[in-house]
Order: sequence, then C-alpha cells, then structure tokens
Amino acid sequence: MKILVTGGAGFIGSNFIRYQLENYDDQIINVDKLSYAGNLDNLKAVENSPNYEFKKLDICNKEKIDQIMHQGIDYIVNFAAESHVDRSIEDPSVFVKTNIEGTQNLLDLALKFGVKRFVQISTDEVYGSLGPEGKFKEDSPLNPSSPYAASKAAADLLVKSYAKTYELPVNITRSSNNFGPYQYPEKLIPLFIINALQNEKLPLYGDGSNIRDWIYVKDHCRAIDLVMRRGDSGEIYNIGANNEKSNLEITQKILSLLSKSELLIKHVEDRKGHDYRYAVDTSKIKNVLGWKVEYDFEQAVEKTLNWYLDHKQWWKNLI
Repeated sequence: MKILVTGGAGFIGSNFIRYQLENYDDQIINVDKLSYAGNLDNLKAVENSPNYEFKKLDICNKEKIDQIMHQGIDYIVNFAAESHVDRSIEDPSVFVKTNIEGTQNLLDLALKFGVKRFVQISTDEVYGSLGPEGKFKEDSPLNPSSPYAASKAAADLLVKSYAKTYELPVNITRSSNNFGPYQYPEKLIPLFIINALQNEKLPLYGDGSNIRDWIYVKDHCRAIDLVMRRGDSGEIYNIGANNEKSNLEITQKILSLLSKSELLIKHVEDRKGHDYRYAVDTSKIKNVLGWKVEYDFEQAVEKTLNWYLDHKQWWKNLI
C-alpha cells in the first residue's frame, strides 16, 4: 500500500511517518515544501528506509502533485498547513492559500486517481471558544476565532463537500493541542522549555488562564492511523486526552521540572481573539475504533522535556 503524507517534515507529520515505518511495511511518500517549520532533520532516523521517499513540493503546485499520484497512491493524509495562530494574525493570506487552496488541489487529485481514503488533519480550534463547562462534539457548529482556525474550518467544509458531492471516501480528525519531540520552538511547550534552559523570559499571554487539552503526539499518531485504516467513510473524529491545563499551569510545570524560578514568567499583552478554552468529546473514536490514550500526561511532559535536553543541537539550529 502507498500512503502520500503531505507536510510530513513538520512536527505531527514526521511523528506519524516514523510511527508508520516502525509498525507497517507500507510505502510512504512524503511531500513537503520545507517552509520554516518543515525540517528534514525530523526524519533523519528513517531517511534511508527502503519504504520511504521524500519529495520537496508545495501542495499548491497541483501539476507536480499530479505526477506523484501516478505512482498509485492508496491513501492521502494531509498534514500540510500553516498552523501558528500568531502568524495568521500577522498575515492571513498564506493561510488561505495553503490551507484552503492546497487542500482543494489534493481533493481534486484524490478524486481523479480514485484514492481509497483521504484523511484531513484538522484542529479543535475550528469549533471556537468554550466556557468553563462542556465539550465539543463532532457535530458542534464551527465558530473559528482566528484566520488560522477559519482557514482550517473552510478546508474541513471542502472535504465534507467532496464526500457529499463526489462520494469521495474521506475522514476528518480534529485534535487538541499536541506536544512532544520535534515540535517547532514557536509553540508554547518547546518555546518555554528552550527559554527556561537559557534563563530567558517565558512570554505568557495575559494572566495565563486560557485552557487547552494537551495530547502527546504519539497518542495522536496512533489515532490518525486507526482512522485511516478503520474509520467509517465520511466521519469526523475528535482526538483528545482529557488533560485540560491552563497555560499558566503548563508554564509552572516546565519551570518546576527544570528547577527554575517563576520569576522567569513574563506576562505579555494577550493575543487578539484569544479563545478561553478548548475541549473535545472523544467518545466516538473510543467507542467506535477502540482508541485510548497510552501516555500519562505527567510522564509525557517529562519525556518531552528530556528530549529537548538531549537534542539541543536540533533546536539550536532553528533559533
């Protein structure tokens, strides 16, 4: 079986590729344009695998992706996306181009070449903000707050339309905040780990009360694999770990593990349109596909922190 993974040099995509190559004998073709967050160092361990092939391509280049599709692709898993909220606030245009136009290109080619399954990797941010109670279900209304989330919501709707109009076999996964090895150091956990290691200030938005559900990336990758191989066509699956923590709690945890003072915390002006809380109901993927979290949150945070301690050259090349 041949799987086209787009955006596979990024954080979650590279973890997914390594998971596939460790557990299956399928052929992986990784397409990534290698923007600032795409890093082939993430895949050093598998770059010489006979089941792995890399192509430097942009999913917005439909003609070039078309040539890849002639190799006989069975599944497409679309990780390729601009994903940092702050960058989307500064310049939404690149998010519209990659996340919407790029997704449409892939859908057109999936339809043209008759792929067995198209899996769209989305985010819980498409649902918008929650109050202190409740969780989003897969059929909750989409109410994105940022240009990033809006572009992902638009892509989700495109995917659903291709299932409805053309009967393309698709799935959409919407996960909570990921953390783990190889995460680009603009995201909260790696940024704060690296800053603390260098005794630099940790810029915490507002009072740090914003709440996210945190999932270890390897648990997320197992869930995506289950959806790709066993998901019901046309279905959306929420993926989360029920680890709701405020940004302040995460910051304090990192400082505690590193034996650093909380005086390193620097409260900064809050992000525009900053959603208060995200939380997803994961009963569907648990009950239908039998997925469950394997990594304890406390242990996973320590594993992540130790990875950044052991791979200083990796992140020093990026900052």
